[in-house]
Amino acid sequence: MSEFDASVDPEVVERTRERAASADRVVVKAGTNSLTDADSNLDDDKLDKLVDDIADLRNRGREVLLVSSGAIGAGHGRVEAPTDTVEAAQALSTVGQSHLMRRYTESFERYDMTVAQVLVTQADIDDPERFTNFRNTIETLFEWGVVPIVNENDAIAIEEIQIGDNDMLSSAVAMGVDADLLVTLTDVDGVYTGHPDRDPTARKIAAVGENYAEVQDLVQDSATDGFGGIITKVEGARRVNEHGIPAVVAGSAEPDVLDRIADGESVGTIFVPVNGE
Repeated sequence: MSEFDASVDPEVVERTRERAASADRVVVKAGTNSLTDADSNLDDDKLDKLVDDIADLRNRGREVLLVSSGAIGAGHGRVEAPTDTVEAAQALSTVGQSHLMRRYTESFERYDMTVAQVLVTQADIDDPERFTNFRNTIETLFEWGVVPIVNENDAIAIEEIQIGDNDMLSSAVAMGVDADLLVTLTDVDGVYTGHPDRDPTARKIAAVGENYAEVQDLVQDSATDGFGGIITKVEGARRVNEHGIPAVVAGSAEPDVLDRIADGESVGTIFVPVNGE
C-alpha cells in the first residue's frame, strides 16, 4: 500500500467498491497495449481474454459498452506500409478496423452474443443533435441485447491517435450514456507512485479521491509517452468522477478482472466520485 492511500477515507473507498460491484451499465475501455503483441500486431489471445471478461459481466445481467482501441495494431501485418506519419496511421486504421471487428464478432459468437460497430469522434459527442442520435442508437442496442463496440473514427479524426488512445473518448461516452462505472483496462495493473518498469520503489495506489492533486503530479512526473499513457487514464477517470461515476484502472491481463470488480474485490486503482457517495 502506498502512503497516498491513507488520505482517502476507507469507508468511502468501500462504498465506492460496492457501487462498482453493483453497476448495471458498465463502460469498459481496452487500450492498444491490451489488444496487441510486442510487435504491435493484434493479439488473438488478448482479445479473446477481453471478451471472456466482458461475457462474465453480461452473464450477470449487466449492460456493457466496449470502447476499443487497436484498429491501427490490427492493420499491422496486413499491409506493408510505413506508419511514421499521422496520415499513414489513419489509413492503416481503416484496414485494421474491419479486421478488428471480424475478430470481435468471432470471439463474442463463442457466447452467442452479437456486437455492433459504432465509430465516433469527439465532435459527435460535443454536437447535441449528433450526440442524441448516438445515444439513441446505444440505447436501442442495449434493448436488443447487443454489445456496442465504440472506437474513434480514425480516418477523419487524429486527436486520439496523437494522444489519449481513446481514454478521453471513453470518459465522454461513459458520461453521455449515464454509465454506472468506467473500467479502463491497460497493460499496468493500476496507477503507481512511479513508473513501475523503471522505479523499483514504485507502489500501486489503491484509491484516488481527495489525494487526486498529488496523484496527478506523480503521474505527470513519471509518464514518458504521449500516446495514451497513465496521464490521460487518470484524467479520464477524474472526469467521470466529477459526473458522479466511479472508475477503475486495472490490468487487462489480471485473471477474471471484471468478474472480481463485480464481486467487490480490490482490483487495480479505484477512483472515488467527487461527491464521495
